[in-house]
Amino acid sequence: MRIRIVDAFSDRPFSGNPAGVLLLNDADAFPDDTWLQNVALEVNHAETAFAHPLPEGGEADWALRWFTPATEVAMCGHATLATAHVLHTTGAHQGPVRFATRSGVLTATPADDGCVTMDFPTARLTRVDVPDGLAEALGTEPLTAFDTGPNVGDLLVEVADEKTVHGLRPDLKALTVHSERGIIATARAHDPAQGYDFVSRCFFPNVGIDEDPVTGSAHTALAPFWSERLGRPGLTGLQASARSGRVRAELRGDRTLLTGGAVTVIEGELLA
Repeated sequence: MRIRIVDAFSDRPFSGNPAGVLLLNDADAFPDDTWLQNVALEVNHAETAFAHPLPEGGEADWALRWFTPATEVAMCGHATLATAHVLHTTGAHQGPVRFATRSGVLTATPADDGCVTMDFPTARLTRVDVPDGLAEALGTEPLTAFDTGPNVGDLLVEVADEKTVHGLRPDLKALTVHSERGIIATARAHDPAQGYDFVSRCFFPNVGIDEDPVTGSAHTALAPFWSERLGRPGLTGLQASARSGRVRAELRGDRTLLTGGAVTVIEGELLA
């Protein structure tokens, strides 16, 4: 079968967040979980997406699962974008595609400019006390902290400013005790004239990802957080990792629309 590496939330190669994508031929079931996990470990990117077509007439068109090198995850934005990009560019599916996932049915709609808009559930934010020891593990004192709910599984923390986000050098081992998946650190953009409203970085050591380059699922929590503070539903976030990428987010109540581009950079044959 064909395997592809796609840079998501980017309009050029070698930026954004790379994801492995495998379109499986079996319309009835996924292969054994051990095989799926081994392929994801071999690809060794933040996530590898596995999708197979579903029978016509159902609530979804394709079944979709996501694996990090260490475990399966409940929701992944950039690998969903990458999968929709592959379906569209290869002709395997035309128009909007509905994915059956552990987080419900997720819809991805390609546009003529190459971008894909995904319809994801909005994270339910619950304010919590800043955990003891988090400031030392993160390397800065958070201003506020929020639980992001079961789909995302992160602790969202606001820090002082954009410069602080860029400068974070956390103790990753010490971060593991503070959330199910990891930590989203965010701050308001220093200069919105640069084309983004807020910045973020995401550290996910619990699932084998020290720092995720660009995280769609995190923006289902960042969108309601910053929409309330900035007073508008449409926002652009810059994820300030080494690869960097921008996510356009539009809050629509209990749903959040996430938009970004994607580029296929590698295509090959999986022999195992």
